[in-house]
Amino acid sequence: MVRISIHSRFIALTAALGLALTAGVRAQSADPAWLDRLSEQLAVEKECQVEYFLAVKEGQLAGRPTFEARAQCTDGRQFDGALTEPAKEFNLSECGTRIC
Repeated sequence: MVRISIHSRFIALTAALGLALTAGVRAQSADPAWLDRLSEQLAVEKECQVEYFLAVKEGQLAGRPTFEARAQCTDGRQFDGALTEPAKEFNLSECGTRIC
């Protein structure tokens, strides 16, 4: 009988949820490549290998498309990325620990 630890189950569930959220957003997006561009920019500028995305949002600001997402890196760091077209690069900011 194979036993799977609670930690392994949590990781698998988290990864599946991240993929489901990302897949849903990609299907709705007029520009599905923006998450790929954000991943590439994070890899180059922050040495972050994106594991999954959280809080993915697309919208409009003064008639211009906007894109926002929080990326979870494989090393545990998180970054917020935001872009308002016609900009080509995302504004990136590292998420720190928040205490309420």
